[in-house]
Amino acid sequence: MRTLLSACLLLLSLSVLATKDPKPAVDDTVNLKDLMATIDTLHYQTSGTVNLGLVASLDIPKGFKYLDGRQTAFVLHDLWGNPPSESLGMLVPENTSPYHPDCWAINITYDDEGHVKDDDAKDIKYDELLKKMQEEIKESNPERVKMGGQTLELLGWAEQPSYDQASHKLYWAKRLRFGHDSIETLNYNIRILGRKGVLVLNAIGSIDQLAEIKSYNSTVLQATNFTKGNTYEEFNSSIDKVAAYGIAGLIAGGILAKTGLLAKIGIVLLKLIKPLIVGIGAAGAWIVRKFKGRSEGDA
Repeated sequence: MRTLLSACLLLLSLSVLATKDPKPAVDDTVNLKDLMATIDTLHYQTSGTVNLGLVASLDIPKGFKYLDGRQTAFVLHDLWGNPPSESLGMLVPENTSPYHPDCWAINITYDDEGHVKDDDAKDIKYDELLKKMQEEIKESNPERVKMGGQTLELLGWAEQPSYDQASHKLYWAKRLRFGHDSIETLNYNIRILGRKGVLVLNAIGSIDQLAEIKSYNSTVLQATNFTKGNTYEEFNSSIDKVAAYGIAGLIAGGILAKTGLLAKIGIVLLKLIKPLIVGIGAAGAWIVRKFKGRSEGDA
């Protein structure tokens, strides 16, 4: 029943968008049979605990459904038009679908670049850090354009960074603008520090969904944890690698901090890639335009 409803909503969106835009970016023919078959390929887990690789676990929070890494790759690449990338899975609000224009989701990955020391956390001046990030993003824009992408502007914090030193969990949100787009993009980031790396949770949505995403922040943080042997407290300085950056570098761009290339991550994600979805029409084109290039949280 939900599958049929999703198809109906998509067809309704198609009719509305087709009226407003007589020249859609892709073929405006909808093959309902193919569409239904594609939707049916997504199989969600709605409760229980899932393994996030070999290092962490997720207790699926109330109000969400979970897609595994393989299906998440399909959503990010085939449906939303991003370049191929690996994922540990995705959380989607239970009342929506990646096929719906109002969907937002949380993509989960793992960065194994080393143990991130948090000694600098208490001394970070976030306004100064923001200015530095804005300047370096501006400086990187010519390279973005050269590689076929759009310019990027960091407008400010949508939510100032907050780090809990007891749980070693961090979150922040940025307001972004891509190219000449009049609509702001939300970039909501959650990081969980572990023994040898960082769990990366990026909420993919629009700025008007900030309040809703923020309301689930604590729930998602509590539900995601490193497993025994991989926790922050189990770091062994004799054998474990230390990351080349601290909390400030993690916020500003992670590993790129040590190379002087802060905020250049996301260049490839902004390239204009032809959507691989066919037969969805104007509604599908709208979804691709919304989500393309938004899967990476360190833009």
